Amino acid sequence: MPDRTMNATSTTEPFPSPGEAGPGREARPRVLLVEDDGKIAQEVAEELESRGFAVRHAETGPAGLAAALAETFDVMVVDRMLPEMDGLTLIETLRGRQVSSPVLVLSALSAVDDRVSGLKAGGDDYLTKPFAMEELAARLEALMRRPNNTRETMLHVGPLSMDLIERTVTRDGQPIELLPREFRLLEYLMRRPNQVLTRTMLLEDVWNYRFIPQTNLVDVHIGKLRRKIDDPAGVPLIHSIRGTGFMLRVPE
Repeated sequence: MPDRTMNATSTTEPFPSPGEAGPGREARPRVLLVEDDGKIAQEVAEELESRGFAVRHAETGPAGLAAALAETFDVMVVDRMLPEMDGLTLIETLRGRQVSSPVLVLSALSAVDDRVSGLKAGGDDYLTKPFAMEELAARLEALMRRPNNTRETMLHVGPLSMDLIERTVTRDGQPIELLPREFRLLEYLMRRPNQVLTRTMLLEDVWNYRFIPQTNLVDVHIGKLRRKIDDPAGVPLIHSIRGTGFMLRVPE
C-alpha cells in the first residue's frame, strides 16, 4: 500500500456508518473516532475500515463523551482541539468515569510539553498531524495488544525504573540516556519481564513492521541497549534465548 499522509484540510463531508458484525461474522475491533474535521475523519475511517476496524465517529467533545459512556470501544482516537469540549478535557472526564479504553491523541501541536500534557490527561499515545495512515493503524494495533490495556506511568523491573511521562530511565537510581527507539524497545521488554520475546514480535510491535524483512535490526538494537543498561560486573538483565529471541529477566 502506498504511504498516504494526512493533511489538515477542513471539510464537513459526511461518511457512511461502519457495518457491524452479523450472524456468521466475527466482531471487528471497535474504534471511537472523535474528530471535527470531516475530511480527516472520513479518510481515517475509510483506512481503518479497510483494515478490519468498525469505526464510530463523533464530531464534538460532548458527542464523543456520550458515545464512550454509552458503548464499549477497543480503542479511541481523540483530536486534541475539539468544539465545545477539548480533547484533553474529554479524556480526563472519561478516566474519571472509569473508562479505561486506550486513547490515541491526535494533534497539530508537536512540542514536548504538548505531548506530555496529552499523556498526563490520560492518553496512551500521541500522534502529530500530518501523519501517515500506516503509522496511525499500527499505533492503534499496538495499543490494543498492550496487556490488560494497563496505563502505568512508571515501570519497575529489578533495578530498572522507567518514567513514561518524563521519558527517563534509571538503574539503581542512576540515569541512563536512551535514544527514542531504545526507549521504546526497553519499554516493551519491561512490560513483559521473564517472557520470551521473538524477533518477529519485536519487529511487529516496536518497529511496526507488517511484513517482516530479513534483518539483524533487533539484534543490533538489543546489543546497544545491553551496553547501556547491563552492569558488566553484575548479573545481566537482557538474555538471549537461543534460536528464539530475547528475555528481560528479573534478578532473583
